[in-house]
Amino acid sequence: MRSGRGALLALFLAVVVVGGVVTWIVLAGRPAPRPGCTATAADGSSFDLTVEQAHNAATIAAVGKRLDMPEHAVTVALATAIQESRLRNLPGGDRDSAGLFQQRPSQGWGSYAEVTDPVYAATAFYERLREQPGWADLPLTRAAQLVQRSAFPEAYAQWETAAATTAAALTGARPAALTCANISPGAPEADIVPVARAELGTAVLSGPHPAAEGWAFASWLVANATRFGLDGVTFDGVTWTAESGAWTATGPRDGVLSLHRAR
Repeated sequence: MRSGRGALLALFLAVVVVGGVVTWIVLAGRPAPRPGCTATAADGSSFDLTVEQAHNAATIAAVGKRLDMPEHAVTVALATAIQESRLRNLPGGDRDSAGLFQQRPSQGWGSYAEVTDPVYAATAFYERLREQPGWADLPLTRAAQLVQRSAFPEAYAQWETAAATTAAALTGARPAALTCANISPGAPEADIVPVARAELGTAVLSGPHPAAEGWAFASWLVANATRFGLDGVTFDGVTWTAESGAWTATGPRDGVLSLHRAR
């Protein structure tokens, strides 16, 4: 799934004076790019997400990290959420299904309020997955089906590449692989400390980290830049800025994570 980056054409008015007559000319400007995020694989292929989808994907990956789930589990969870909700926290669905994973309260997944809480929903998915014998050795489709009991189990397979690309970026397995562009962070929408504790299991983000952990935290911050009002994130001498929408080398490879809040 790739989200479009085009937008409505911006229109500009120009005044032209010919022989004392004022003429207004409407000029079509370049398309205004839409805000969005991209996870990039080692082979250069990529998966585009809206800002909302990036928030939710980052939550799913962060909860997996907090629960010490391997990258394969995060890939299974992301593929499932892409198929079930397109990574949107849906208020409803088939029968009483709701949330990122379309979990049903009537089937023991929790209350409506719980299954529409992304942190709860992701935690419930991983816990149910972990209960399945031999799940870690199963292909994505079979692992997802053990949890979801879908009427269309093969549908998860179509998202395996996209989910694996996104999981590698958000778990820190692939450095600097998650970018967000054309965003304009302003006042924070949420306090980073309680959100980090709930999703990542820690609020100690700034400072030195092992490589994979540091990149996981850095990617989580970039995916949530608008949520926390961040216009810059640096890890290990590489910096992402909201202005550039890209990661660039800016300093020594020191394994230190820092963030910058938008004014």
